[in-house]
Amino acid sequence: MNPTGEPVVSIRDLRMSYGSKEVLRGINLEIQRGQVIGYIGPNGAGKSTTVKILLGILDGYQGEVKVFGEDISSGSIEYKKRIGYVPETADVYESLTAQEYLTFVGELCGMDHDAADGKAKRLMSLFSIGEGYSARISSFSKGMKQKLLIIASLLHNPDILFFDEPLSGLDANSVMVFKEVLSELSAQGKTIFYSSHIMEVVEKISDRIIILNGGRIMADGTFDELKEQCSEGSLEEIFNQLTGFDQYRDIANEFISVLKE
Repeated sequence: MNPTGEPVVSIRDLRMSYGSKEVLRGINLEIQRGQVIGYIGPNGAGKSTTVKILLGILDGYQGEVKVFGEDISSGSIEYKKRIGYVPETADVYESLTAQEYLTFVGELCGMDHDAADGKAKRLMSLFSIGEGYSARISSFSKGMKQKLLIIASLLHNPDILFFDEPLSGLDANSVMVFKEVLSELSAQGKTIFYSSHIMEVVEKISDRIIILNGGRIMADGTFDELKEQCSEGSLEEIFNQLTGFDQYRDIANEFISVLKE
């Protein structure tokens, strides 16, 4: 899809500190409608902080952040109803049934209860966990909980989606379904932020890749553009080159040496 018009996300000189530690050091980004963004970086690079600011979970930042053309510092929360989010680790209300949880999430996002109920039941069935709709979430496996979180993020048909390691715990068939869903959503004009340490997936699904390191953007472009900037071939190799982690083979060899002792 060719993105046009006003960016759905606009970030200008975004800075964030926790005490004396500066986590974001001047992030500048414009994200267009329909883009699939691979948003990656080593632990502590500032990925989660950026996303939490966009979600309105964190404040105290410096700079300008606009979502759907509106400065989020205005205090409005209406834009949040147009966002879906799957965090890397999530606390789910396990005492609730899947039905109770999903209809609750749907109503929070402005859906009618009956509409959310019918839609949630159908989506769970399509994701092969329909039999658990009336069961308590505490009885779910890790994979079932992950599917539930994905459904909760998509239920209200949001315009921007943030996925942080969304494939965790999913079986091979569900991974294929999810990747196809992402492709279709992008074609419909949905904007997707995809964060993962599985570089092969990021490389395949993203039409734009942003690499963060130390609170700064180290690279921003298509996979082919990143390959032109670097001497390496795969995204994993480009990532390691740009973030300075080139000792992985030495560490692995030392690890094996210790095992042999």
